[in-house]
Amino acid sequence: MSYEIKLDIFEGPLDLLLFLIKKDEINIYDIPISYITDQYMEYLNVMEMLDINIAGEYIVMAATLMQIKSKMLLPKPEAIDEDIDDPRQELVNQLLQYEALKHVSVRLREMEQERQEWFSRANMPEVDEAFEDVDIKLENNVFELLTAFSKAVKHMPKQIVHEIIIDEFTVEEKIHELLHLMVERKYVRVNALFKRARDRFELVAIFLAVLELVRLGEVAVKQDGIFGDIELYRNEKVLLS
Repeated sequence: MSYEIKLDIFEGPLDLLLFLIKKDEINIYDIPISYITDQYMEYLNVMEMLDINIAGEYIVMAATLMQIKSKMLLPKPEAIDEDIDDPRQELVNQLLQYEALKHVSVRLREMEQERQEWFSRANMPEVDEAFEDVDIKLENNVFELLTAFSKAVKHMPKQIVHEIIIDEFTVEEKIHELLHLMVERKYVRVNALFKRARDRFELVAIFLAVLELVRLGEVAVKQDGIFGDIELYRNEKVLLS
């Protein structure tokens, strides 16, 4: 199966680091750099396995984390100056500044949306209420999808080396199947989709199909609480057009 996918909804390495910090409730001022580096590399490995086009900035951040990790592992001199620079400080500053900018950006988008609703609500076409109420937050949910996929891969039974794979799964076929499923149901849980997979080939095809439909806006992602179950809701306007 060959299906290289490049998604704009993968914001960047700082988004991934913030996601990892929030996921494990880590103190941003005291980042366990060795643990975060391992987690970061695991996500990059998953992206690579999925043939997702990884931007160069992800690789640069990986190198930065490795460099900080190596500095943290160096033995400290006996006479330690209290004002000695923390190798993590520059990264922490970047994360704090980026997080602040994201909050401002989100607020500006909310204000723009409120303004549009205020002035043009009467002229807006009717939309499906179930879809309209869905809280769409792609930035974190994409990494949550990767988390769910990674867990599904780990729980997938190991295939026999000489097993002959008769069925061939394509992303296009899985997109078609998922669209039909979304017409029949109000929503589906991502974990339930992954459990249907018979092997890793089908699991990858399902995952990429979900990402592509999210990117196209044909389905919306909703999460049941922080780091809870991920649900996919249909976009009636798209599916019925």
